[in-house]
Amino acid sequence: MDAGSLNSFSNLKGQSRCPLQEQLLQRRNSKENMDRFIPNRSAMDFDYAHYMLTEGRKVKENQAVCSPAREAYRKQLAETLNMNRTRILAFKNKPPTPVELFPTQHSTSSVQPTKSAKSRRHIPQSSERTLDAPDLVDDFYLNLLDWGSSNVLAIALGNTVYLWDASESSTSELVTVDDENGPVTSVSWAPDGRHIAIGLNNSEVQLWDSASNRQLRTLRGCHRSRVGSMAWNNHILTTGGMDGHIVNNDVRVRSHIVETYRGHQQEVCGLKWSASGQQLASGGNDNLVHIWDRSMASSNSPTQWLHRLEDHTSAVKALAWCPFQSNLLASGGGGGDRTIKFWNTHTGACLNSVDTGSQVCALLWNKNERELLSSHGFTQNQLILWKYPSMVKMAELTGHTSRVLYMAQSPDGCTVASAAGDETLRFWNVFGVPEVAKPAPKVNPEPFSHLNRIR
Repeated sequence: MDAGSLNSFSNLKGQSRCPLQEQLLQRRNSKENMDRFIPNRSAMDFDYAHYMLTEGRKVKENQAVCSPAREAYRKQLAETLNMNRTRILAFKNKPPTPVELFPTQHSTSSVQPTKSAKSRRHIPQSSERTLDAPDLVDDFYLNLLDWGSSNVLAIALGNTVYLWDASESSTSELVTVDDENGPVTSVSWAPDGRHIAIGLNNSEVQLWDSASNRQLRTLRGCHRSRVGSMAWNNHILTTGGMDGHIVNNDVRVRSHIVETYRGHQQEVCGLKWSASGQQLASGGNDNLVHIWDRSMASSNSPTQWLHRLEDHTSAVKALAWCPFQSNLLASGGGGGDRTIKFWNTHTGACLNSVDTGSQVCALLWNKNERELLSSHGFTQNQLILWKYPSMVKMAELTGHTSRVLYMAQSPDGCTVASAAGDETLRFWNVFGVPEVAKPAPKVNPEPFSHLNRIR
């Protein structure tokens, strides 16, 4: 099991800080202290420098008594030995002499331009924004952060759900639940970016309209204890509870429970639907990952899993479906496992396993490149950007001082928000701006292509 419990939450500390207010950190201006120049030693001749500082002065003093012939000989010798330099220190290397790759007699029009190599993307090593998140519950099994398609970030702090509008950098409070119902244990935006599901410690799920700040309904009877994970599939809200049950809820109808999945023996802490909505991945505190298929779902009896993956040796919360390969799933194990594993969900085969060295709390794929981002706990509490499939580390992002429990990705896929036990919410420009696709060149139409026949 991974550390994380709500037993100590009953004694909530008073909010000494205003939630989601930006921390004002003094940063050193990159343009300051620009008057210090360090010579390039590889471009300097120390022997010549020593000569000019010692013997060179004596030569200048004796030039007045030298004969014209001797002076001409001295200049010729200095020219030959390259001793006419006036500078001793060098601050940059001389540019290399250009080399002609092609004979000059050949016409340049016949040479095809070579495709320039793709420049390496700059990955900022520090967060671009940091917000206070007082009373953020430090619990590995919960899911308290989500970024909706309307560019609004939802975060649960104790009994309250706050909304942070990324377009306007404004904060609003959506709801505060009573102590007997709270704290909030999970939040999940619906695909429309307007409606949001809020899982509670008392086993209930509330549905809210964020535009009107109005509660629409409460889903009851799904679980016997807290709801720590949720995932949307169109109008189906899938919930996972501490009771080990997974329930599909049709939020459009009164009798909302339409399917149940039973395979976990302990708390379900991770749920993710594939992009097609056909397969569901679930991770639990029983160290198991299950793959469920909608085609096998049954409303009369619990649905049987498609694959039961038993390779992890600790709780599995981090799950992420690959955006460029529909049957590829990444999963991350807790403190006793520390690995990221990749699965073929059609066959159930484990394709690769990488030891990260620390607890894997969350996983996110880059939507525009073949990259995977992971967040971790003890000892570094860092975010790691991996190149897929080589799994070479591209960057390690540090700044959090406690385990990075939650991550969410902006709608455009460029920015990642991370929330940690240090009660801060940080924003990282880790995935960069996607390249704008160049428009396809216009093809000259064939003559008479607009005519069906010629009479």
